[in-house]
Amino acid sequence: MASITKRGNTYRIRVSNGRDSQGRQLFESTTFTPDPARTEKQNQKALEIFTLKFEEQVKSGKYLDGEKLTFAAFSDIWLKEYASERLAPATLRMYRGLLRDHIIPAIGSVKLAKLQPRTLNQLYNKLLNTPKARGGTLSPASVRRIHSTISTIYSTAVRWNVCLENPCERAEPPKLHRNADDVKYFTLEEAQLFLSILDRPMVCPQCARNRKDDTGAVYHVEPYTELQPIQPQFKLFFYMALFLGCRRGELIALQWSDIDFQAQTASITKSTYPAKGQLITKEPKNKTSIRTVAVPAAILTMLKEQHKAQMQEALRLGTAWEGKISPKDFEQNFIFTQWNGRQMYPSTPYAAFHKIISRYNAALPEGGTPLPLIPLHGLRHTSATLLISQNIDIRTVSGRLGHAQTSTTMNIYAHSLKKMDVAAADTLQSLLVNPPRTC
Repeated sequence: MASITKRGNTYRIRVSNGRDSQGRQLFESTTFTPDPARTEKQNQKALEIFTLKFEEQVKSGKYLDGEKLTFAAFSDIWLKEYASERLAPATLRMYRGLLRDHIIPAIGSVKLAKLQPRTLNQLYNKLLNTPKARGGTLSPASVRRIHSTISTIYSTAVRWNVCLENPCERAEPPKLHRNADDVKYFTLEEAQLFLSILDRPMVCPQCARNRKDDTGAVYHVEPYTELQPIQPQFKLFFYMALFLGCRRGELIALQWSDIDFQAQTASITKSTYPAKGQLITKEPKNKTSIRTVAVPAAILTMLKEQHKAQMQEALRLGTAWEGKISPKDFEQNFIFTQWNGRQMYPSTPYAAFHKIISRYNAALPEGGTPLPLIPLHGLRHTSATLLISQNIDIRTVSGRLGHAQTSTTMNIYAHSLKKMDVAAADTLQSLLVNPPRTC
């Protein structure tokens, strides 16, 4: 039977938990804090339910005491009972690596309820200044990721009533100072040039080589240049990345059923990522990433052409086509596929994007201006930057990108917002200080 003792504004609950080797009674205890927003009657009912659950946990051996349990021990429990069931494989792998390499060696032996914010701050400072084996030190972004991992584990501990608070909430991880140079994107002129390049065949230099003719005789071929057209589905992929602002995994996950040709929209409801040699397609972690975006008419035309071409290719390949082939199920096919109808691998458009830019730059005449070799994700940054430069409000841009908060958008694209702020100041000056003359 549990005993309840009121202590100021809280209640201490004790439950017998057997005897030790010398026959002494053992107890487990926890604290219940009433919710000030509830009535006294509601808090009493909550106390009764809390006590019953606590007593059941103790009797069944499932009660975890943060005063006795080390961070390392609870991390093992968290990985097995929570993370393995709920997290994506890639995320779980990241957490395991950070715990193994940085967190457990530093705070693994500390009792869960005893970890102080000051200890965490000392850990973060040490990580920022400890040399890595391959040179350099951990970046502020990496240390913040470690902080986030510890905080995630503590949040679960608080929900499970293993400890009362999350010390990460009062710790101070390093701040990120994002530079404009960190965000790689095309200017308007560069974006226009890139789209025009997609309509041209790639100039592909071929090395000298020996070949065999039909009779088996060997002959020599001098170096030559070959023109290779860009695959229509790559052109479509890059257009959608630029015009819709989608992430690579979101585009790879798109199926024909996600496109509403009547409403002229695309539903972004899932994302694809590689894990242990396989492709995993599932809902994104952030619910705000699930969104519906308007699709320009030009891209709808490209989508219709790709849909028709894919149907023809499926019929041509027959049993070699590994996607859906019947008219009833065809809309379940992925938009971006391998030759046999399987889902396109995420690294494929990345490699194609860099090949197109590199070959364009290599074929430029002397003195020509090369196109910057930005990351594929830079097309998403370009989309947002161009929208902001055209005075599209930040909430609309944020929603189109699938950001959880407008502050995320503002932090990433501060370079564009700063230019707009200068333009706003100039506009006010022209209106108020140097108003136009009227006749």
